[in-house]
Amino acid sequence: MEGAFSFGMNMNNRQNEAKAERIQQRLDAGIVSAHFPEVAGIVISMIYNKKGIQSLLRTLNFYPSSSAFFRVDCLNKDCVDGGFDLTQVITAMIGNRKEAAKGELGCEGNGHSANHSVIVYEVAIQYA
Repeated sequence: MEGAFSFGMNMNNRQNEAKAERIQQRLDAGIVSAHFPEVAGIVISMIYNKKGIQSLLRTLNFYPSSSAFFRVDCLNKDCVDGGFDLTQVITAMIGNRKEAAKGELGCEGNGHSANHSVIVYEVAIQYA
């Protein structure tokens, strides 16, 4: 039993470290207007899909003053260092001055559960 408790404590510590790291990454990312002055707004609509749970819809709005951090956490509570990184999708769209894109991403994380989430996303970018 002690081994399971120790594993749980290590998992919690790693999750807390990952959360602190994510906060720092968000701060380090700067703001949208500094990286993409031509962008007036970005909307990311996502449907989370995970085996055994109902699909969840989530919409994120980014403004010129928002953090230019386009990574979304995994919904799996046992996931470590996971999530969905939309940075390349968004930077490619802006580079091509594209206004809309759709796709699917799987969780990039680790953890003892193999049932990580998948998102189906739509990105809309409005230019100034």
